[in-house]
Amino acid sequence: MDLAAFARLSPTTLADVLTRDRVMDPGIRPLWAGMPRLAGPAYPVRCAPGDNLMLHAAIHRAPAGAVIVVEAGDQDYAVAGGNVCAWAQRRGVAGFVVDGVIRDVAEVRARRVPVLARGVIPIPGGKARAGVLNGPVTCGGVRVEPGDVVVADEEGVVVVPRARAEEVLRAAEARAARDGAETLEAWAAAHRARIDRILRELGFPA
Repeated sequence: MDLAAFARLSPTTLADVLTRDRVMDPGIRPLWAGMPRLAGPAYPVRCAPGDNLMLHAAIHRAPAGAVIVVEAGDQDYAVAGGNVCAWAQRRGVAGFVVDGVIRDVAEVRARRVPVLARGVIPIPGGKARAGVLNGPVTCGGVRVEPGDVVVADEEGVVVVPRARAEEVLRAAEARAARDGAETLEAWAAAHRARIDRILRELGFPA
């Protein structure tokens, strides 16, 4: 799987060749401005409400290059903080996508750890309850399986099923090449023709 090729494609381009159910809801956003694009195979975890044990286990187990994808149990307790993100970064983890909240965002920003989440809260979760470790989860409304390709930046988060990765990559690269070769004037002419046609079909005058 060519992960570097996926990293060259924006979530917008990938979304154009995927179905809506592969795009996370817009509440999951980068937690610091200028965050680089995050791309890599998913290492998914699910935490129990008020607990972050599974994420804390993942930072010692996820392979280098992985994106730790977290289905948090709530938004009342942070599932990660500065040291957690720093150690994951030290081990080569690419970053985090969290359907929940974290803390120590200033430390995360200073270390430039790519983290997308729903927000920030200073209260830490506990470490006493089991969940899912590198198994299927639901994050941002999307089912995420181990090894699915996650691509995320300020445009949003997309999840490419591992079994379809090569097919989706080829389609997205073709789409990007086609869009890149089209001038703004050519786009505008084709766009105007399409919009006018739709309006005529809906009964609007020319």
